[in-house]
Amino acid sequence: MTSSTIDEPDNPPERSTTATEEELRAEIQRLKQQLEQNKPHGPHSALDHPKRPSGGRIALLLVLAAALFLAAFLGGYIPHHRRDMQVIAEASAQNDALPDVTVVTALNASKIGDLLLPGNIQAVTEAPILARAEGYVQRRYVDIGDRVAAGQLLAEVEAPDLDQQVRQAQASVEQAQADLARADAALEQGKANESIAKVTATRWDNLVKRGAVSKQENDQYQAQYQAQAANVRALERAVDAAKGNITAMQANVGRLSEMQGYLKVRAPFAGVVTLRNVDVGTLVNTGSTLLFRIAQTNLLRTYLNVPQSSASDVHVGQMASLATPELPERKFSGAVTRTANSLDPATRTLLVEVQVPNPEGKLLPGMYVEVDLHLPRKDPPLLLPSDTLSVRPQGTMVAMVDSNDRVHFQRVVVGRDYGSNIEVLSGLNAGQRVIANPNDAVQEGVKVHPVVAAGDAGAKRSR
Repeated sequence: MTSSTIDEPDNPPERSTTATEEELRAEIQRLKQQLEQNKPHGPHSALDHPKRPSGGRIALLLVLAAALFLAAFLGGYIPHHRRDMQVIAEASAQNDALPDVTVVTALNASKIGDLLLPGNIQAVTEAPILARAEGYVQRRYVDIGDRVAAGQLLAEVEAPDLDQQVRQAQASVEQAQADLARADAALEQGKANESIAKVTATRWDNLVKRGAVSKQENDQYQAQYQAQAANVRALERAVDAAKGNITAMQANVGRLSEMQGYLKVRAPFAGVVTLRNVDVGTLVNTGSTLLFRIAQTNLLRTYLNVPQSSASDVHVGQMASLATPELPERKFSGAVTRTANSLDPATRTLLVEVQVPNPEGKLLPGMYVEVDLHLPRKDPPLLLPSDTLSVRPQGTMVAMVDSNDRVHFQRVVVGRDYGSNIEVLSGLNAGQRVIANPNDAVQEGVKVHPVVAAGDAGAKRSR
């Protein structure tokens, strides 16, 4: 029943057209017979009585001829037109039957690549403030979060023992000075005795030459002179020792006085107090008790470990931007200030320091940040959406659409994964169309109906 219903539209118009032609021919033949019957009979009737056809009959003939021509035209054109429309409908139906697939265009990545690396912010200058003198905290002037200037007083330490040591050292200096005075007096006396012994020895030497005295007596006086000279030299050494002792005592006094100066704890540089570990009355020990910690926060730094693949592209002075999850709307500009110029053999990474100004104090030491290094690329790879990749036993593949809208699976080598997009290092050329999120209907060699993805800038440029 279905097949007869489909074939009926082609045959009835042809039969009706044929019947119409036959009826018209029969009518024309009948009219011709009537004309022959109405002619006069006889040999001279046509000459004697010539008679022209009437206008009505001529019009009727013209109408019949036009009807015949129209019927012949309709009989040939309408079936041909219907066949054309049927072919178009079949082609449209076949086109509508093709599976719709969303395609994207493979495009080259930007010539400036973004390398995101994690880092921890640190202060450029940070120092612990330790006690240099033993005692008790007498006063405290700052607390955590306070901004201090260089040399500002932070706390005072009370050390009575140190004061006693200073006074004792000063007394020792005075005693050494008294010893020096006694040594000077002894030296003067020794020099006087030496002078008398010298005069006596000279006189006895002259008397011996004259033969007035014996040589034995002269030798005694000469020996006394030598003894007095040695005694003077010894006294001079004693004076020098006394002077050295005074210098040592004074140095000790200076050391203890310097220690007294450390009883007033001052800031070594301008910064922020990030730690306070003592309060009034706390006992502090020399070199072991941490009082405060101060850091400079107007300029911060962070260390990065750049992988070997990008190490050669990093250089001093290169710009970078920092972002932190706590301030998603802010980007902080920084610069590479130094690199290790050597890879860590354990991790194959390059240690890089990036400094960033922090005049507003928005960034804090110890924060986690993501540093974006803007690295130049000599040969930027292709970028494709991540949903275009298919992992198969043959490897990572993409479904391409050729110029005839047929599917071809191409094996590719991928690079870095950016989440929504992924780098393609080889296997594709820029401008080729790739199917996004291919389903089971996408098979090798299948013809598809490609639909350009919304926002595909590459497809818009190619058109």
